[in-house]
Formats: sequence, C-alpha cells, structure tokens
Amino acid sequence: MASIQDFSGYQPTWCPGCGNWGIGMAIKKALVELNYSPDQVVVVFGIGCSGNMNDFLNAYGLHSLHGRALPNAIGIKLANHKLPVLAVVGDGDCYGEGGNHFIHACRGNHDITVIVHDNRVYGLTTGQSAPTAPKGYRSKSTPLGLIEAPVNPLALALTSGATFVAQGFAGDLNHLVLILKEAITHKGFSLVNVLQPCVTFNKVNTYQYYLQRVYKLEKDYQKDNFKLALEKAFEVNEEKFPLGVIYQVKRPCYHESLPQISSLPLVEKKRFLEYDSLIKEFI
Repeated sequence: MASIQDFSGYQPTWCPGCGNWGIGMAIKKALVELNYSPDQVVVVFGIGCSGNMNDFLNAYGLHSLHGRALPNAIGIKLANHKLPVLAVVGDGDCYGEGGNHFIHACRGNHDITVIVHDNRVYGLTTGQSAPTAPKGYRSKSTPLGLIEAPVNPLALALTSGATFVAQGFAGDLNHLVLILKEAITHKGFSLVNVLQPCVTFNKVNTYQYYLQRVYKLEKDYQKDNFKLALEKAFEVNEEKFPLGVIYQVKRPCYHESLPQISSLPLVEKKRFLEYDSLIKEFI
C-alpha cells in the first residue's frame, strides 16, 4: 500500500505558511486513503504557484500551458477513462485564462476532478488581482481598486452543468481530505474550490479572515437540491463561505455517452493495420 511519502516529489518552494502546503498534503493523503499508488493516477497542472506542484507531487503528470490544464485532462480521460484524472489549477489559471474550458468541461460532465487554489491573486507573478478578487480590491495591477465584479466559481460551475461542486479550506486539512476523496470517486465533473490564503501578496483574505467566516454544511444537508446549492454559492456576497459538498447528482459522463469508448478505453483498442502502415510511411 502506498504512503504519503510515495507521492512526495521535490521539496516544495512555496512561501512558508502558504495555503498550497495544506492543499498539497491533502491531495497526497486523499490518494493514499483511496489506495492509489503514484503509477495509477494522472495529474495535470496549470501555470502558477499551484502548478509548481508538478515538481512536488510524485505521479504521472503534465505541466500544461496557462489556462489549458482542463482540455489536457479531458484528452487524457478520453484516451483512458479507467484512470483517475486530476487537474490542479489556480483561480486565475482556471477561471481567467481557462474560463472557457472550465464552462464546457462542466457542461460536458467530463469525468475529471478539478482542484482550484483560490487565493484571489496571481501569486506567481507577485500579486495581481485574480478573477475571484472582490470589487474594489487593491493590488499592484489595480492600485485604485478593482472595477469588475468577481467571478463566482461555485455558481459558475452549477449553472454550467457540473455534477459535483464542493468547497474546502486550506486551513482545515482533515476536512479537505474528506472532500477530495468524494470528488475523486464521483463519476462526472468534480470541482473543489479551495479557499487558499496567499500569505505574501493577499493581506485581506488571511487564515484569520476565513476562520471567522467559514462554516461546515450540516450532515443532513440536501446535496441534490440545486436551488439550495445556488443559495450557498451566493453567500460569498455576504462574506460567508460554506465548506463541504454543496451539490452532487448523477448524470452520464461524457465518455459514457460515446459508444466507441463507453466500455473499452481507447488505449486498449487494437489499431487498424492501415493506420500503422500510414504512420511508418510518414515517420
């Protein structure tokens, strides 16, 4: 059986106290508790501080282009839907540069797990405002205050067709592990938006800020209630942050609706001789 150490790569270079440390440990712990080993998992990383986990997590991985983690993850899943495929991305990477991919991954219900480091800034490029930053937020890119309304990740996922929408907090590792395990085992598109303090560049949304405003959903919470899930998603406007699985329903995954690969993965299908001959001719 694998251990957390088996999933450890190089020593992380994140800032001391960064929420990425908690998220990284939670991912490793979730994979171990699900009895996966590094050779049984594929993780696609975006660009940013979160994407640097590509070097810190020992598993089959791919460091994608900025905003392009999700289409890469979808391609891998379509090639071999037996593999659990995770996408580890940042809020700017996923909701900004990759916003279009995010919407269509939700509506297609692709069977991937998207873990978003939501710190409301572009940390790797030293603190510019990200799409989730609130209106009026001051940063080096918005010194007079952000003029746009923030993206609501939970509401965007819900209204785009995601079948699993959850929110965690980097400061509560054990609870985050439980959420990640549910997300990874869910059949369909899974979003885990993780509230992740950036201790270097975001002096507003700190650990103390979130500890005063987060709360865990009740055990009898109705996960399949879409209207209730939307209400929870919009509590961010009141600076309230629900933690847990906000919405979960069953719907056929994208690959399950394709008769060509619904049962046998593409990688296990025999190639046509004509195809092999064509490859030899042009290589």
